[in-house]
Amino acid sequence: MVPLSFAGEEFALTESRALYWPRESALLVADLHLEKASFFARTGQMLPPYDSRETLERLALAVRETGARRVYTLGDNFHDSAGAGRLEPHAAGMLAALTRALDWVWITGNHDVNAAGEANLAGGIGGTLAEELEIAGIRLRHQTKAGEVRPEVSGHYHPRLQVTVRGRAIRRPCAVVSGGANGGGRMILPAFGALTGGMNAADPAIVSAMQPADRIDAMVASQGKLLKFPLWRAAA
Repeated sequence: MVPLSFAGEEFALTESRALYWPRESALLVADLHLEKASFFARTGQMLPPYDSRETLERLALAVRETGARRVYTLGDNFHDSAGAGRLEPHAAGMLAALTRALDWVWITGNHDVNAAGEANLAGGIGGTLAEELEIAGIRLRHQTKAGEVRPEVSGHYHPRLQVTVRGRAIRRPCAVVSGGANGGGRMILPAFGALTGGMNAADPAIVSAMQPADRIDAMVASQGKLLKFPLWRAAA
């Protein structure tokens, strides 16, 4: 874990793509996309059916590493609203153990709702549901809200740093953080799930979603250090 100051609070970014909030004893993760492999298997695209197990193992490890007592998931928890019903017994047992041991809140995302716009993934798997939360003045939601100037942590975009170093392309999941005189800043967490892809953190869609901002940076935890890469700066 590496320390990260944000919106007047001290956090820690883990190399496993989670954000730990010591004062709240809370672990924040985004975009688990559990049961993505089984979703694609229904359409004939066969993938190894162990993505949920791998994701939950990494989540349990992050809980042990940080000592978190509560977990907030920032939406797109399952790859579709029926995903919870497809969990194989081992993964279902892992998830049940986690939600029993921790104060667990599922913040819902676009993948978590059915055709009727209803989110009911928490039925039978523990935890509670919320569309969004506000804790200590920081909003927790799935997708950053256009024009938001209050402190906010979200997911949705699966940001990934893409840089070329000495002719070698490097791609790493990253957090994207905005800041400036306009407010406390906003943060988009990388996708935590084992089968989640990524969008270039400098993509115009992400830069636009983070406005208004004076600056936008990619943050990567690596070997005990917080690496910061500028993505966008407001014109002087």
